[in-house]
Amino acid sequence: MKRAISRRDFLKVTGAAGAAGLLAACGGSSSSSTAAPASSTAASTAASGGNVSISLWTYPIGSWGGTESKLDDIIAAFNAVHPEITVTYETLDYQNGDNLVTSAITANETPDIIMEGPERLVTNWGANNLMVDLSDLWSETEEDIAAVSESVVGACKLNDAYYEYPLCMTTHCMAINYEVFEQAGALQYLDEETRTWTTDDFVAAMETIRDSGLTAVPGILYCGGQGGDQGTRALVNNLYSGTYTNPEHTEYTVNSPENVKGLELLKSMVDNGSLNANAGFQASDELQQFANGTAAVTFCWNASNKAQYASQVTFTPYAMAFPSDDGVPELCGGIWGFGIFNSGDDARIEAAKTFIKFVCDDESQAAESVRLTGFFPVRDSLGDVYEGTDQAENMGEFASLMPYLGDYYNVAPNWTEQRQNWFNMLQQIMVNNTPAQEAADAFVEASNP
Repeated sequence: MKRAISRRDFLKVTGAAGAAGLLAACGGSSSSSTAAPASSTAASTAASGGNVSISLWTYPIGSWGGTESKLDDIIAAFNAVHPEITVTYETLDYQNGDNLVTSAITANETPDIIMEGPERLVTNWGANNLMVDLSDLWSETEEDIAAVSESVVGACKLNDAYYEYPLCMTTHCMAINYEVFEQAGALQYLDEETRTWTTDDFVAAMETIRDSGLTAVPGILYCGGQGGDQGTRALVNNLYSGTYTNPEHTEYTVNSPENVKGLELLKSMVDNGSLNANAGFQASDELQQFANGTAAVTFCWNASNKAQYASQVTFTPYAMAFPSDDGVPELCGGIWGFGIFNSGDDARIEAAKTFIKFVCDDESQAAESVRLTGFFPVRDSLGDVYEGTDQAENMGEFASLMPYLGDYYNVAPNWTEQRQNWFNMLQQIMVNNTPAQEAADAFVEASNP
């Protein structure tokens, strides 16, 4: 069953955003490639008397991390209000960040604050009793956040405890080479006003592109690794309105009749040449082929990738929702915010909460905090944080896709293991010719708790 997000005129509050560090989720390189966390070169200076020192680690989420980090500016703004709290930081990348956090947990040297998404903060570290319950931060803002998306509220919570305080969110989508579709006569299969298309129209469009000879391949179904798996998951689930998990997020449902039908359709498209299956490609490889003009579509698109490849493309990358049998897509989303590792030090925990409240809720800072991620606010009261900025035009198309945000199932158990199982399943079906039902059953057996 289709589930629409709960929102108060979401298009009103989402204008446009600039580039953000979502490449790791889509299989590209993270904005930091160091082998260890990159530490701040100048820690904040606190006033004397009653000082508290806290540390922040952040994955490459827009300008909150990576080579373009603005953390010094953020901390300076915080210290203008709270000079008594010293904040140092380290930026992680997605290649080795999880290993570094695991090592810190083992050594009992975790940071006070960490910035990432619910799949790490809630269902991993929170579920293992490593995080502080942030329910007190939510007491005044839950309604404000729920007005944008009930999915955000649910994703940040586990067993009545809130382990994440969210700042921003976005949806993942796909994109087409507009000029190739135009020249091939395939634009007739798109609803350009809503950026949607049906499953039948998607099939027809890809066959039209195949027969036009305008590109080497119409599209590439990458199944060489977990990078960008949210794209292939959304593609399979949307084709016949399947779901990835049950509503309670306790079991994976990849072997449902709807999903198996979608997998069988994609296999038939691979067999007839309207898709190419590549067992060596992750999303970063597919994105490069799209940017080169070799492939007419990409299944891993967002504002970050649009900015990343802007200097390479010689065509118009046109963002589209994934095709669905009823024309009503459900897009996978991303949520980013803050958690606090439980150090047992009440003063540091309270100082960490003060920092989080400042960057997420302060009237003079919250909008800028969101803009620095390049995503959209989770707070209805923030409105359009990009209106009147140089980022507005770039992200208008992505704002138009936000109402299609579907269920946030990334909090299901065994999340890390199932990502490995997912691309292995795609390989078995698309490359090794394993029957879809057999491969999907094996995925569920291996992934469910």
